[in-house]
Amino acid sequence: MSDRRAEGRAAAGRVLGVDVGGTFTDFLLWDDGAIRVHKRPSTPDDPSRAVLAGLDELGLSGPRAPALVVHGTTVATNAVLERRGARTALVTTAGMRDLLAIGRQTRRDIYELEPESPGPIAPRELTFELTARLTPAGEIALPPAAGEVEEVVGRALAGGAESLAVSLLYSYANPDLERLFSAPAAAAGLYLSLSCEVSPEYREVERTATTALNSYVGPLMGRYLQGLSDGLARRGAGRLHIVQSDGGGAGVERAARLPVATLLSGPAAGVSGAVAAARLSGFERVLTLDMGGTSTDVALCEGAVPTRLDLEIDGLTARTPTVDVHSGGAGGGSIARIDPGGALRVGPQSAGADPGPAAYGRGRDFTVTDAQVVLGRLRPGGARAASGPGRSGGLLGGAMPLDERRARRAASGLVHHFGGDPHRAAQAVVDVAVANMERALRVVSVQRGRDPREFTLVAFGGAGPLHACTLAEALEVPRVLVPPAPGVLAALGAASADLTAERARS
Repeated sequence: MSDRRAEGRAAAGRVLGVDVGGTFTDFLLWDDGAIRVHKRPSTPDDPSRAVLAGLDELGLSGPRAPALVVHGTTVATNAVLERRGARTALVTTAGMRDLLAIGRQTRRDIYELEPESPGPIAPRELTFELTARLTPAGEIALPPAAGEVEEVVGRALAGGAESLAVSLLYSYANPDLERLFSAPAAAAGLYLSLSCEVSPEYREVERTATTALNSYVGPLMGRYLQGLSDGLARRGAGRLHIVQSDGGGAGVERAARLPVATLLSGPAAGVSGAVAAARLSGFERVLTLDMGGTSTDVALCEGAVPTRLDLEIDGLTARTPTVDVHSGGAGGGSIARIDPGGALRVGPQSAGADPGPAAYGRGRDFTVTDAQVVLGRLRPGGARAASGPGRSGGLLGGAMPLDERRARRAASGLVHHFGGDPHRAAQAVVDVAVANMERALRVVSVQRGRDPREFTLVAFGGAGPLHACTLAEALEVPRVLVPPAPGVLAALGAASADLTAERARS
């Protein structure tokens, strides 16, 4: 953390950084120069339960409550990936009803005989055309018919819409037509996103897609933030900030109004923490490896957090500043299986936090974590933990024991492909996971004209350091940096995030 940020945190009092992952929720408390870290299983059904439980476990309530909580969240991300956002209606200029379905005519899988498309998140039956029209200069060439705006809002409500996105041609030059929807939408109880506020830039495809995504995740994000804010208030906590996709922080009101800006909140906090740790260690050019329980995120940084102006998530695009991070590779909970062709696959399915890897005591599928237990690289907990002064088995300092017998039992479906040897099966799973991560690191380095031999690999996340040296050897990276408490480095990135606000204009 820089001196300037440290001074700001000291002035703020206790600062708690929180990063919610698919398997664990991480906490880092900055308290008058002292740092405390904590980690607990996530609660995917309601991420706020894990956040609030972590505060209780740390004793952070009443007089000890943090003055500031900075939260990296995957609520919006998961809503898109799982397609469980709000039922969204879209209003476009007449003649542009199929804008999102047509898009830029990009074919991601050009050799796929039966390509699948995620489809627009605003269904066609809830896409409405407005006769009003602006000129490219922003002048009103054709005003809306009397009562037309109210009629469109009524039709959206009758169609079961929970939110409304409005994106009219050239509205970046004149927002007046779009703002006609503000009062009727509020009266109808619809969450409203206007392109003139969400993405006031030219390029109607990207502007409309971003606005629709904002409305799609808006209601869910709003409810989550309200529930979390109420829980923090009951414990006496102060302000709540949310990490945005660019690595900066935002107040609750802005995050609720522009949730599309938080779609890569979690990975952004991790990269920010890695860059800060590398700079304190004297390294500017780094490759970051964030391997958690569900996935692996990698980035290439040259003295600063790398950013770009757009993002893609599960086939959907959005025009919003984002940390340039590439997701690829398995996490500790990624499930190993044999595909119909007889090849070993690892991921993308994950055991997550519930039931988790078999070694956690509830899961049945063989995961990367289970493979490391079988190989003896993660020591089982309990009475049979490895002996020696200061040596504890399991995870979380021994608080979460690992069951080696369950891990071996979960491998039973794989071992006959490897001569009945569980160690060979486990090593094969780790090799495939490492190959996937190596491929991801080459995407952000070699494929962009950068030589990984000139960089330092910063390994963090719960499983990152466990695989870092193997990856460094494969890529010929000369140095590996493992920061203190690498499993909660993303929480450090959250705690050190400055408030940021982006403004765009065309």
